[in-house]
Amino acid sequence: MAEREYAYYSGCSLEGTAVEYDMSMKLVLEALDVNLKEPEDWSCCGSTPAHTVDHVLAAALAARNLSIIEKMGTDTVTVPCPSCLSAFKRAHLGMAGDASFKDQVNDLIDEPYNGGVISKSTLQIMYEDIGLEEVAKKVTHALPDLVVAPYYGCILTRPPEIAQFDDPENPVSMDKILEAVGVKVSSFVFKLECCGAAFGVPKRDMVNRLTAKVLSMALDSGANCIAVACPLCQQNLDLRQSQVNALMGTNYNIPILYFSQIVGLTYGLTPKELGIDKLIVSADDLIRSRITVEELAQNKAAAEAEEKARKAKQKEDKTKTEET
Repeated sequence: MAEREYAYYSGCSLEGTAVEYDMSMKLVLEALDVNLKEPEDWSCCGSTPAHTVDHVLAAALAARNLSIIEKMGTDTVTVPCPSCLSAFKRAHLGMAGDASFKDQVNDLIDEPYNGGVISKSTLQIMYEDIGLEEVAKKVTHALPDLVVAPYYGCILTRPPEIAQFDDPENPVSMDKILEAVGVKVSSFVFKLECCGAAFGVPKRDMVNRLTAKVLSMALDSGANCIAVACPLCQQNLDLRQSQVNALMGTNYNIPILYFSQIVGLTYGLTPKELGIDKLIVSADDLIRSRITVEELAQNKAAAEAEEKARKAKQKEDKTKTEET
């Protein structure tokens, strides 16, 4: 596959509390022959709180970064964080659709943004640009004990006029990527339900109850872990399980991995390289059974041969019994 190149905007979370998402995503994209260029002097996109104060200011915070990327000569930026991605898309679409708004935003930033950058999630470039066939080609290991509930969260594919990716009510991109690398995926009906996002401080009980519903439905779907593509979702579902257990009288202990960490494991990358040791709820028991695809094929062939021999023996015993 020919090398692809994108600007890469990590955002604030991936520089701190979600550093394992950054680590794993970069390694997976490198394995997929993707070259990433980080914008120099990038700054906060405004994310969740800015638009509640001033829509022009919020757009300016995002547009400043888009302007930097535009001047890099790269027409596409990939953004792992759905909140950052939404901020970029809202600024871009708002400026493209309203000349007056565009002028107001550009008046606030050093260099104008002219609308020349397309923003895509890392999930989107893997699913649409690289494609499932290429994603599958890099697999070297199997994770036979994993059954994953893919959790998209609120804004990765919604609202559709902003996200412009996948089905806003029943997204399948993460499901299909995980299936492409050989992982079992459960039928998870809560894949879009809100986990409470950034309300963890002012509305902690509410967030814990919302988180509990997601965890409960994941278990009901037959999953033993959850895959996410959002730092806030990962934080709520992983970090708050002890709070949920204290509040609800439950005993949840469900590993919450970034989808890129799961893909990275199937590519032969080590748990340490992928930042899996940084998770609050350990995934060690689930990933300990990781084997190479060659070993998996050998085990499958041995099991099939054993079953064939067992059936042959049953048939032989039955024939002897009938003869006597």
